[in-house]
Amino acid sequence: MKTTGFRTLVLGTPWRNLTYCIIETDEGIAGIGEARVLGKTHTVTEYLKDAQRHFIGHDPFNIEALYRRMTLLDFGKPGEVVYTGLALVELAFWDIIGKATKQPVYRLLGGQVKDRIPAYANGWYTVERSPEQFAVAARRVIERGYRGMKFDPFGNGDMELERDQFYKSLDLIEAVSSVAGTRAQMMIEMHGRFAPHQAREIARHIEKYNVAWVEEPCRPGDIPAMGRMRAHTSLPIATGERLYGAMEFRELWATGYTDIVQPDITQCGGILETKKIASTAETHSIMVAPHNVGGIVSTMAALHLSLTLRNAKVLEHFNDFADPHVKKAGTGYPEVVDGWFPVPTKPGWGIELDEEFIRANPPNRTPSGAIADPGLNMFSNPDWAKRGQER
Repeated sequence: MKTTGFRTLVLGTPWRNLTYCIIETDEGIAGIGEARVLGKTHTVTEYLKDAQRHFIGHDPFNIEALYRRMTLLDFGKPGEVVYTGLALVELAFWDIIGKATKQPVYRLLGGQVKDRIPAYANGWYTVERSPEQFAVAARRVIERGYRGMKFDPFGNGDMELERDQFYKSLDLIEAVSSVAGTRAQMMIEMHGRFAPHQAREIARHIEKYNVAWVEEPCRPGDIPAMGRMRAHTSLPIATGERLYGAMEFRELWATGYTDIVQPDITQCGGILETKKIASTAETHSIMVAPHNVGGIVSTMAALHLSLTLRNAKVLEHFNDFADPHVKKAGTGYPEVVDGWFPVPTKPGWGIELDEEFIRANPPNRTPSGAIADPGLNMFSNPDWAKRGQER
């Protein structure tokens, strides 16, 4: 089998675009990949045009060779754009392989070790930043059956919070905790905001709650800062969504600073590279909770991968609360049922894209015609958490 061509489509949302890569083969089988990359969607789609010599005309079964071509043969050190482009292609290749073998992808990755995967909600707090409104929004999460919910209550905080914002953030956490109780754990998202002293102070105040983890407390990649945080809290620490490829996780393994790693399939080069990261985490007794801000395909891919991981913890999910229209990008969406993702059964991803719907919901464009990424602008936009959702 050889790949013969590809095309990309981009679905717009108020705060992030979703890019689809459709790859065709000489046997009539097409595969679908999906990724989101904030601020660089146009760059990634153009990069695929430049890099197509690495994946067009090749056998899609040769995943390791694909990885080598796209990360080594251009000589430069790959980063976010290259790994996202690689993931788009690699996910499409796995879809092709699954369809060709008539197997769901998880069966090709060692098979399932989980009967279902727990989900936690994100994107649910698109409300006014008040304890009352956060509590109301949290109740909606509980009513949907979720047993976990992640949120960033810290406004525009950067390095440290002004004292009024510090106490307001604590009030928001307390309000959500009053609703969640023991029915759902809270994941406290810090988005790499804080200097270690501020992260420690926050952790000290929230240790009394039912907290699953604090996420990215310090700048991503600043391992020493995370160590100064780790030494002063018993709360689990999660990180990894902004690390690209297995090499960037290397410094985490032996430090003991991380309890949960969160590789993003769509920015770590796809399924196989993320599987390797997860396997290494297991040798250090570290759990894996894949970062997932995607739509129909990348959510499905993260589910397939999680089913194969002995150290899988939980999977993130946005689309019940923010941008639910992205579910309409195709048939076969992996819906959460009573807080769990069930096991999919169809070959490949089991998804058929609705290309007309995607074209009818395009991204915004700049005056020059480039794809415009709205982004969150969380360090300057006071309403970033609303993610452009209308209430």
